[in-house]
Amino acid sequence: MSEGPTLSVIGETTSPGVLEREFRLQVQGRNVPGVVWLPEGEAGERPLVLVGHGGTAHKRADFVLDIVGALVRDHRIVVAAIDGPVHGDRREAPASEDQVRDEFRDAWDRSDTITPMVADWQATLDALCTLPQVNPNAVAWYGVSMGTAYGLPLVAAEGRIKAAVLGMWGTSRDWSERLLQDAALVRCPVLFVLKWHDDNFPRDDQVELFEAFSVADRRMVVYPGGHTDPDSVQREDFVSFLVRKLDIAGKHPAA
Repeated sequence: MSEGPTLSVIGETTSPGVLEREFRLQVQGRNVPGVVWLPEGEAGERPLVLVGHGGTAHKRADFVLDIVGALVRDHRIVVAAIDGPVHGDRREAPASEDQVRDEFRDAWDRSDTITPMVADWQATLDALCTLPQVNPNAVAWYGVSMGTAYGLPLVAAEGRIKAAVLGMWGTSRDWSERLLQDAALVRCPVLFVLKWHDDNFPRDDQVELFEAFSVADRRMVVYPGGHTDPDSVQREDFVSFLVRKLDIAGKHPAA
């Protein structure tokens, strides 16, 4: 019997209440760079939130670190993130945000980057679930914009994910049929985020994607503003949702 994927830890740092481990993972010949943040000094299994960063960002972007602070320090929840295609340490050399955005859009339009990204995340989850600090029965997803483009198919394919914060993506780009089909397969509770003045995705297209979810426990939250990272008030809403759903999942793993 072959062993499952393992995380190769390449660096470890600590800050108040948080242990950060940078890792690499080999998946189907791809080098997958990631980071896991663990509650420092915590004994026993804790819930896990997988975070998908947005376009032009990376696994240590402010969007990610903000949720790390809220979940790891305040709620003692493990958080992990990996770089998306052409982002972060997937790149051979740094590039401007405009260049990364253009390369991502070209890659998204030109070929299927969803299937390998789902495989990368599933292998990462397999490896994370072997850590003594992780409760494999209490896993959630948090990712909007590009974090939904790749996160929605993952949530559809991965039964271990018990709740998901998604949104800020619609049906106006390529691969929309894939996302609509995947949305219908999601079985966990979903909180879908829509920014009322989003200039990247038409409002009706985001509503169309939300309506494709067939799970009973779904709701859309609408906030003012454009296609920008969630602010502190919005983040508190998402954290509250994730903490509540993970608490239920941890107590009732079969639910």
